[in-house]
Amino acid sequence: MSLDHLPTPCLLLDLPILKRNIARMAAAVARHPGVQLRPHIKTAKSAAVAELAAPGGGPITVSTLAEARYFATHGFRDQVYAVGITPSKLGAVAALNAEGARIKIITDDLETAQAIAAHPGRLPTLIEVDIGEGRAGVAPDGEALLAIGAALGAKLAGVLSHSGHSYAGRSEAAMAELAEIERAGIVLAATRLREAGHVVGVVSAGASPTALYAANLEGVTEMRAGVYMMGDLLQAQLGVHPLEDIAVTVLTSVTGRYPARNAVLVDAGALALSKDRSTEAAPRDWKFGRVLDAAGQPSLGDAMVVRVHQEHGEVRAAEGGTLPLERLRVGARLRIAPNHVCLTAAAHPHYHVLDEAGRVVAVWDRVNFW
Repeated sequence: MSLDHLPTPCLLLDLPILKRNIARMAAAVARHPGVQLRPHIKTAKSAAVAELAAPGGGPITVSTLAEARYFATHGFRDQVYAVGITPSKLGAVAALNAEGARIKIITDDLETAQAIAAHPGRLPTLIEVDIGEGRAGVAPDGEALLAIGAALGAKLAGVLSHSGHSYAGRSEAAMAELAEIERAGIVLAATRLREAGHVVGVVSAGASPTALYAANLEGVTEMRAGVYMMGDLLQAQLGVHPLEDIAVTVLTSVTGRYPARNAVLVDAGALALSKDRSTEAAPRDWKFGRVLDAAGQPSLGDAMVVRVHQEHGEVRAAEGGTLPLERLRVGARLRIAPNHVCLTAAAHPHYHVLDEAGRVVAVWDRVNFW
């Protein structure tokens, strides 16, 4: 099937690029003996993608109960559910584990740890540790860490951190430095728990930039990273992958031409692209997405989506440039590379998978919602 037969807007997944991105990260983590890559599938949300990133059924990381159920059903039993658990969800996780899954949960809350310990189900738990992101987690050198460890008792499985603040890095050296800060912090947490008499088997860390550029992972047992598979404009500017290695794009159609302002409208708006402006503070601001031709090539120069409404996107050339309006008649197909692929992909039910010739060779489902 060719792109001309697809409804727009829709999500495209370039399979050769996906495989290239997966191989790049696998090689980076393989540099560290004893460290396992546990891909985060919260972006891909697809069993077909997970099979490429974690062959043979895992291990993987998930972020919703819907993902946990879906991937367990597809044979991915070894999971970390990497969002702070609430007591109301303990029964659902325990039920999945009773059916053969091996899902670890996380918490940074003493009362929740007490509820986990009191629950009769199998609920191996990681204590979330904050090593600088400031989103969630307890301090690696604080008393809360030891209190939660004591409350969990035999259900304590290890510690977990996330270096999401590495996305503020703008060089390989900066991201390697943040990776070392995370490593030192999470290993300190594990050491303190062990000194208090606890068994700490899992020391889980990571984000795509730090997983790729970490120089030393001594004491870490696994690295979690996810967005590297699909890539996006922000990841490209962080050096996680080249600009041309964005595997996911949104196929869209021109719906109007406006020579007076040298612009076209397309049928991919805020709902198809998201309103994320994650590149706004980056070296290059792509507004709401970089615009490519139907073959995925930058033949329109540095065209971008400069404005979005619910179902409209306005495309203009970069400052000082002009769009070739003679090529952009109503109905013409374009592709848009996203700023933040996680949010863009979440608007779509499946991927139209492209081979090296740009042909649609498969449709892969996604599990959305919670």
